[in-house]
Amino acid sequence: MKLVTVAGPPSSGKTSVILKLIECMDLEKGSIGVVKFDCLTSFDKLSYQEAGIPVQIGFSGRFCPDHYYVSNIEDAVQWGLSSGFEMLITESAGLCNRCSPYINGILAICVIDNLSGINTPRKIGPLLRFADVVVITKGDIVSQAEREVFAFNVKQVNSSARIIFVNGITGQGTFMLSKYIREARDILTLKDLKLRFTTPAAVCSYCTGETRIGDKYQMGMLKKLEFKGV
Repeated sequence: MKLVTVAGPPSSGKTSVILKLIECMDLEKGSIGVVKFDCLTSFDKLSYQEAGIPVQIGFSGRFCPDHYYVSNIEDAVQWGLSSGFEMLITESAGLCNRCSPYINGILAICVIDNLSGINTPRKIGPLLRFADVVVITKGDIVSQAEREVFAFNVKQVNSSARIIFVNGITGQGTFMLSKYIREARDILTLKDLKLRFTTPAAVCSYCTGETRIGDKYQMGMLKKLEFKGV
């Protein structure tokens, strides 16, 4: 079974891209499954079910989405194998632009949209920097100049990634994306493989439920801002 990770900021068009991609792959119905990792809620399950795509949804809740992803990705793979899928696609939202659910040797796709602003690529960390393929959506809504500047900024952050413009409504661009997906490696397990980048540091008192403000309540791993002139 092939495993592909798709990540990106919220509302960048990940689900639309995946749906159009699966349609373009033209494989037997039910041979591709999806596991969606999110924080609090999601309505994408309905979209996948309407398209006849087997899907599982997981919510991290109060836990860091990165830690939640890593804790569950091997179980997701085993679900895919036991279901007899030819391919499993995981979808994860980079809620803080620090998240990076990418694994060494596993195809990593980052989805970002042109409407987020031309400087957005410079504001996204490992989520963009460690991707193999960067899919840019909503390019039909902005000018050619804005598309070129946006793509240039992507290249400044990740010079080795392949950039593909995809229209999540029409599916334009998904054929090129499907060519890279077909080259993804086959796996039986993710055990002993490593993440491409570390998960966010933890644990502090606020991670464990503290809500009060003040130095006396701040314990664990913390990072303080140094105010100059104070």
